[in-house]
Amino acid sequence: MTVYETALGASTPDTITLLGQDLARDVMGTVGFGELAFWLATQRRPSPGETRLFEAVLAALADHGFTPTAIVSRLTFLSAPDSVQGALAAGLLGGGSRFLGVTEDAGRFLNSVVRASGTPGDWDALALETVRAQGKSRIPGLGHHVHKNGDPRTPRLFEIAEEEGLVGPHLSLFAAIGRVHPQVLGKTLPLNGAGTCGAVLADLGLPLELLRGFALLARTAGLIGQLAEELRNPVANQIFLSVDTNTRSVAPVEE
Repeated sequence: MTVYETALGASTPDTITLLGQDLARDVMGTVGFGELAFWLATQRRPSPGETRLFEAVLAALADHGFTPTAIVSRLTFLSAPDSVQGALAAGLLGGGSRFLGVTEDAGRFLNSVVRASGTPGDWDALALETVRAQGKSRIPGLGHHVHKNGDPRTPRLFEIAEEEGLVGPHLSLFAAIGRVHPQVLGKTLPLNGAGTCGAVLADLGLPLELLRGFALLARTAGLIGQLAEELRNPVANQIFLSVDTNTRSVAPVEE
């Protein structure tokens, strides 16, 4: 018989094992959800400082109000109130390059520079070289459509990373990009929170291929909150009708 080995969850008639621990005795009531999520992804238990910083990232990405992902979850719940999973999935499927995906894009971008350059003696010089090399291409994590003068999540994430001694090469490079990019772009753009989260997750050693997954993990909690508020104070039908009752029929545009 084929045996499939796993370090994750496994069950016998009497026990459940997770990450080599007895789930009921050693994990439940002992390990927090953020710590467990980190542990599951890396298969190593994070330090208290790593857990604190990781959970700060989850909090930073959980909910941003009536974003497209929140609206589509509410509208899907309006259409199919019997399918909570469908409403959550609809919101998560909207996590892409404009919303949520920036976390992964920034982490991957910074990592590509770090891997190619190692640990330089002068982060600002490397950042300046990086920004110039990008030319007119967008640098993930620069700019925000609302927080034009600075994303309030960014300094707080840097502060926590510094307090826990976890400022690594990705955060160092990202901070330097924030300092030097006006010299090249001719304007100052804020380091947004999603990009900073990507730098943090990369410094924590989490798999780059899963960085968007951590953003989606955080946003799942936010979407549950959106649906809970929709139950208490429904607005989805109003959003739907505001479009449906203001539609004007026009002839097709000929190319």
